Amino acid sequence: MKKYMKLCDYAKKYSVTYRTAWNRFNAGKIPNSFKDKDGHILIEIIKNKNIDLSKVAIYARVSSSKNKANLDTQATRLTQYSIAKGYQITEVVKEVGSGVNDNREKLKKLLESDNWGTLVIEHKDRLTRFGFNYIQILLNKEGREIEIVNLAEDEKSDLMQDLVSVIYSFSAKMYGLRRSKRKTEEIIKLLEEDSKDDKNI
Repeated sequence: MKKYMKLCDYAKKYSVTYRTAWNRFNAGKIPNSFKDKDGHILIEIIKNKNIDLSKVAIYARVSSSKNKANLDTQATRLTQYSIAKGYQITEVVKEVGSGVNDNREKLKKLLESDNWGTLVIEHKDRLTRFGFNYIQILLNKEGREIEIVNLAEDEKSDLMQDLVSVIYSFSAKMYGLRRSKRKTEEIIKLLEEDSKDDKNI
């Protein structure tokens, strides 16, 4: 028996506004979507029969080795959550790396693996700072899911580490490797001063 989801459910699933979902539908960017006789937009839910959503892979990440202690506790929390939900854990991946780095070896290997149906993460940003929806769309197309345990905002300190990575990357391109570290430190100092000024307003 075929199953369908409404456009509002699609918007919630992919963390986009209803307007964005509507625009995607009008542009023909939502596969297996259509309007029923009452004018409601429905999307057919297609699951790959070879994918078992109860088989889960856990992915935990921190931005730097300074936060390595949090990496283990993060993985433990996700493991306990998965056990409580009755999932079969196929692998637990712990990685140290920036959320803006799109070349993380452990994550690449995990995404290429086919021994899991659901990817369990603590926050959206644990998977990636940018492009989360693209990864989710591609996995859903395979019949796989991403389950986010905590939808709240991520830790400020970890976000700062990723911000530094972005600034350093752009500085290296603009000023060269020799000057990039100094330039990055100057920019971070200005951001911190600006933040202090905002608090005093």
